[in-house]
Amino acid sequence: QVQLVESGGGSVQTGDSLTLSCAVSGRAISSFAMGWARQAPGQEREIVASINWRGERTSYLDSVEGRFTISRDNAKNSVYLQMDSLKPEDTGVYYCALDVTYNGPYYTTRTVADYEYWGQGTQVTVSS
Repeated sequence: QVQLVESGGGSVQTGDSLTLSCAVSGRAISSFAMGWARQAPGQEREIVASINWRGERTSYLDSVEGRFTISRDNAKNSVYLQMDSLKPEDTGVYYCALDVTYNGPYYTTRTVADYEYWGQGTQVTVSS
């Protein structure tokens, strides 16, 4: 049984930083792309950052480019999201996601439907 467990969310002020962590159990994440998604109230879930299995290729939503950094540690079966210069519009539930379809060493995707496994989410609230 594959489980993804996020941690590190919380309530912060504009300009603050947070680091989210996601620990995966039940399947080794090496060879697979991973991503972080967020869902704001009344909005669709969107992938804000994704990373290929070797951690050398990343992709970001335009609105977080330069402020968020995704990284991974395959030895720890974990993925991280460093969020700096947070804004109120970053508020939402953040989900870790795993895509277990191998599509090559440089593959990464920001399509929600490509991810087969999801965590339960962690709330991030940014106040002005």
